[in-house]
Amino acid sequence: MNEGGIKKSNVKYQSDVIVDLIKDFGFKHIALNPGASYRGLHDSLVNYGENDPPMMLCTHEKIAVQMAHGYARATGEPMIAIVHNLVGLLHAPMGVYYAYLDRAPVFIMGATGPVAEPKRRPFIDWIHSANVQGQILRDFVKWDAQPNTIDYVPDAFARAYSVMMTARQGPIYMCYDAGLQEAELDHEIHMPPKSAARVPAQAAPDPTALSEAVKLLAEAERPAIVADFAARPPHGWDHVIDIAETLGASVWDVNSRLNFPGNHPLNLSMDQEACYDGVDCVLLLDVADFEKHTHVRDISNRSVKPSVKEDAKWIDIGWTDTEISKWSMDYSRTLFPDVRMTADVVTATPMLSELMKERIAKTDGLAEKIANRTEIISAKHHKIRAQWRKEAEENWDSEPMTVGRLALETWEVIKDEDWVLTAGTMHDAARRLWDFDRPYCHGGRELGTGTQIGTSLGVALANKGTGRLCINMQPDGDLMFDAGALWMAAKYEIPMLIVMYNNRAYYNDWNHQIVIAKNRGTDPERAYIGMDLLDPDPDFSGLARSQGWWAEGPIENGDDVQDALRRAIEQVKKGKPALVDTVCMRGKGKAALT
Repeated sequence: MNEGGIKKSNVKYQSDVIVDLIKDFGFKHIALNPGASYRGLHDSLVNYGENDPPMMLCTHEKIAVQMAHGYARATGEPMIAIVHNLVGLLHAPMGVYYAYLDRAPVFIMGATGPVAEPKRRPFIDWIHSANVQGQILRDFVKWDAQPNTIDYVPDAFARAYSVMMTARQGPIYMCYDAGLQEAELDHEIHMPPKSAARVPAQAAPDPTALSEAVKLLAEAERPAIVADFAARPPHGWDHVIDIAETLGASVWDVNSRLNFPGNHPLNLSMDQEACYDGVDCVLLLDVADFEKHTHVRDISNRSVKPSVKEDAKWIDIGWTDTEISKWSMDYSRTLFPDVRMTADVVTATPMLSELMKERIAKTDGLAEKIANRTEIISAKHHKIRAQWRKEAEENWDSEPMTVGRLALETWEVIKDEDWVLTAGTMHDAARRLWDFDRPYCHGGRELGTGTQIGTSLGVALANKGTGRLCINMQPDGDLMFDAGALWMAAKYEIPMLIVMYNNRAYYNDWNHQIVIAKNRGTDPERAYIGMDLLDPDPDFSGLARSQGWWAEGPIENGDDVQDALRRAIEQVKKGKPALVDTVCMRGKGKAALT
């Protein structure tokens, strides 16, 4: 027994080496779903490592990966997710896939039954093993490895860490043989030096390409900026502001992470007509899909048309064609820019700003031109924001309430708090109506079906102890996928506020069915079939209370929202998770959705 009462083994095991590596590389948290395939590692973590970093039990493997994903979003630091062999691993790919698309550094650990066949237990170690276990994830991790000897474990671990953290970042998978884990360690292992945990220096842009970009931007009458991964890490936020103000350019924030203040006068995000009006030069800052954000889409016939002038110049800085998945189409239509730089955008942007400032100082009339278009863009910004608020106030007294009213009622309660929106934005209602004025205010949008609660947990974990109010504007259909995540927040005392915008439906799909029905001349009133969450109506507040949360609702009258939120926030400030279930008008009954 040590002083803390933990019984230590008199023998060192090979799984202890993995624990040493986890500590040496500075991991702070581990999300896991249990499995017998890593019972050796689990014992080493709990007893040899004294549960430091702490393990956090997740109710599903996908949630474990998503939690690590959200944590990485909020901190820029990697987190470990441990999943069981084969059958557990098969639950994880959706979370892994979205972490890959989002360039999130997630260190995924798995295991396999003993590779040595004579050591396998009958039945269970056979059906839970695979010849090449990493194949399950190989198309959407940057690297995977399965060390066959303990002597290779440190080198493979260090290489995995380096691959994960090197731009563009992404998840990796390490598979540890159960037999290897459980074997005694009978010799000294050479461990990586401390320098192995250093993140590689970021790639700088080519000076010639930078000069070409400055020339195009200086000659442009109306430049625009599209920012995607430009503020990941968060200090990129200041660089985006600087280059936008230097150019007098409108900014479209893709919102993979919050890249630019929502209330900045140059922000014209979410209004393509205003953002790209007369634009003759587009600066892309690490944009994964240029077309989505510079073209107008018609969902009824899947067509797109450009919002930018046909002869506009394009400048692309980032990692567009690096680490493209061979399995999925996680990239856009090919862009053929006039200037292209494969470089770290956080490194490149301040260099571009300095060169541009030098050009402005030497060019007669350029500063005045920039000042004039800044004034024009600013006027558009304020007009659009006023219009959005006006639209949000329409149908103010409807029951159930509108999404716009819910967004405004929530804003009135949180605007004086130090708040963080963890993932979803209520169909961008929050982005339109709230003031996003600090880089940590939003970790980035939800990515796909069922990703929101898991990533929100990770963001809330990252902010635990900061005093910030973490808010998840949670759709009902998505929570139905991963309701067990609620229990985790209660168990590990992760304070967060969930505000349900509950439309009693899988609305996105319902809306698409309405579009198709109208195109085909069939009855849109029947589009709800297979899409609604009615009869019975899920009791989300009851569900939350059953898993240790403070909860209230359902609330349909907007007049009742603010008081409920204040009661919930009081609980969150005491360290307890809280949920307020609000019902919004979309998807109510069989009525067509608006």
